Amino acid sequence: MFLKTLIIFLLIGVLASLASGLVFLFKDSDKPDSRRTLHALGVRITLAIALLATVFYGFYSGQLRIGTHAPWHALTRVEQTQPLPADTSSRDTTPRRTTP
Repeated sequence: MFLKTLIIFLLIGVLASLASGLVFLFKDSDKPDSRRTLHALGVRITLAIALLATVFYGFYSGQLRIGTHAPWHALTRVEQTQPLPADTSSRDTTPRRTTP
């Protein structure tokens, strides 16, 4: 649970840094020596790297996983509950030419 909370916290931090960088970009457009936008970009990149590292660690350690309860696995669950059709690839179904 701690890992998921950390991921949410880092994601919110990335979004806040992105928004602050946009605000600094507009406010400091008339000041050529202002470096606040550059610092906001540095913070955003650092938080994004920490977020990716946290997600990779979660998958590596097994604390995060993509299970069969994910929405995109709905088709797989339906296929697993229905019996598979018999294998018809071994039968030859090509029409044969008959000679009179």
